[in-house]
Amino acid sequence: MKNSKFVFDKIAKLLEQGLISSRDLANELVNVLKSKREEIVFKMKLTSKEEFDILSKRVELLEKKLNKDHLKLKKTKRVKKS
Repeated sequence: MKNSKFVFDKIAKLLEQGLISSRDLANELVNVLKSKREEIVFKMKLTSKEEFDILSKRVELLEKKLNKDHLKLKKTKRVKKS
């Protein structure tokens, strides 16, 4: 009985360490994948979500301004020379 308890304790410790190491391994894998993603984004010179939103708003404001200027040009009438 004493030997079987010893064996069960050893097996339990191995399983416990295996679970801990598998969690660590999973966390490490996630960290490696995140860093690779950031590396690829940096190499491709992509913008972040916040930068994209700011640039979209700027483009939208410029388009509105251009439309207003274009409407002003259409409203002016040319006078015929006599």
